[in-house]
Amino acid sequence: MKIVSFSPEYSSAARLFVLDVLSGEGFGYDPLKDSDLVDIPGNYPEKRGAFFLCLMNGDIVGTSAVKYLDSDTCEIKRFYVRKDCRGKGIGFSMFQKALEYAEENFTRAKLKTDSTLKTAISIYLKNGFSIVNEGGGTVYFEKYLQSK
Repeated sequence: MKIVSFSPEYSSAARLFVLDVLSGEGFGYDPLKDSDLVDIPGNYPEKRGAFFLCLMNGDIVGTSAVKYLDSDTCEIKRFYVRKDCRGKGIGFSMFQKALEYAEENFTRAKLKTDSTLKTAISIYLKNGFSIVNEGGGTVYFEKYLQSK
């Protein structure tokens, strides 16, 4: 297992990976929500954010991302692990990588997830995020970060 920062040669594979994981969880492609995947560099690293990939034998098995919202705030998102690789610490490692980046560059992090994704919710709560709102099947979290 190797965690790397996004580079352009992974553009197509990263987009397909995320959409495949979403499909496997019963979520279809949403042109509005998933438009960031069309231009990962332009939506993440080129805008003070980050996009991370977990590689195993050259294949993407996990992702996480940090999206710039404003000079103090980011959103942690695109936190996915391939189904057959879950339960092996990959998700925790990917989330930690994104959280470390957030802590180095922002003073507040937000995130949201579907209310049915109990494992993800547990990881967020264990990492100091608080639920700030719930509605329409979505849970919204926030955390004030110590460093910047």
